[in-house]
Amino acid sequence: EVTQLLNFSLNFLLAMPPRTPIPIITVDPKLKAWEKKIPLHNRWHPEIPWVAEATAGDLLRVETVDWTGGQIKDDDSAEDVKRVDLTQVHYLSGPIRVVDKEGAPAQPGDLLVVELCNLGPLPGDEWGFTGTFDRENGGGFLTDHFPCATKAVWHFDGIYAQYRHIPGVRFPGLIHPGLIGTAPSHELLAIWNERERALEAAGPAATTLGSVLHTRPLAALPSAPGALLGKVPARSDEWARIAAEAARTIPGRENGGNCDIKNLSRGCKVYFPVFVEGANLSMGDMHFSQGDGEVSFCGAIEMSGFLEIKCDIIRGGMDKYLTPMGPTRLHVNPIFELGPVEPRFSEWLLFEGISGG
Repeated sequence: EVTQLLNFSLNFLLAMPPRTPIPIITVDPKLKAWEKKIPLHNRWHPEIPWVAEATAGDLLRVETVDWTGGQIKDDDSAEDVKRVDLTQVHYLSGPIRVVDKEGAPAQPGDLLVVELCNLGPLPGDEWGFTGTFDRENGGGFLTDHFPCATKAVWHFDGIYAQYRHIPGVRFPGLIHPGLIGTAPSHELLAIWNERERALEAAGPAATTLGSVLHTRPLAALPSAPGALLGKVPARSDEWARIAAEAARTIPGRENGGNCDIKNLSRGCKVYFPVFVEGANLSMGDMHFSQGDGEVSFCGAIEMSGFLEIKCDIIRGGMDKYLTPMGPTRLHVNPIFELGPVEPRFSEWLLFEGISGG
């Protein structure tokens, strides 16, 4: 019995992830998005090559740039928000190929379980911004009330954010990735492009919110300008073909994508459907804090940052746990299991007991 217990303890310790996360993707926020040592991407396509491999159960560290790739600066001018190039946004770290402990990759039909263990700003880049976009460049749901570009810069102090123009005021954030998901298959990509082209063709009158979006398109269809495709050779025929097919990252879709869930922070798990071998997980667009939706189009505190994650694979999990919501088995939704951490805005004073008579 003692031997069995020792063996169990040894196996348990061997199965535990290392205390120090394994850095698999690092970024330098001072470099342009296309200058990174490990290439980034801002499109969804099954042929964007993976840049890192992760083994199920390992504790991993992934670094990301802010969603504009450094276009917005830490200053008091909103000119950069007014003139931001919205074709060059949503830069993602990845794709990450995920394999099990035997080295077998995740397969289409599996579920990829991603646990968010820790999140934070990059050292030396502890600041973020909020903005409202100009009516003539992006707009937003509140454009009629706020037609001009504005910007607020926040500095981070631990769990708190402070705005330098409102001294003495700070609030706790809940850091989360605005964008995280797996790569689509060719079949799923074709489904996306067909339905989004139909939405665009129907025009603003076909949707409830279409008339208030102003300059924002109803669907961001595939387009080559601003595309960053990771390791795909630039200016090659392959690059041109993929850029013409690849989905933009604006909406959430069956693969996860631009979910913008404010509570998707430490302790959360996401069950992503797997559509390609290895799953090809990507993430980015980190927020220090966000309300229920980004009604100003940039309604979060945008930031660069890191995620410490663990992955697992549930073989055949799509058929077991996901119910198709459309005509094919690919029409599914990922499952977001929220964790136990969130800001508490009630205030209390506590006193401890002390020794003595």
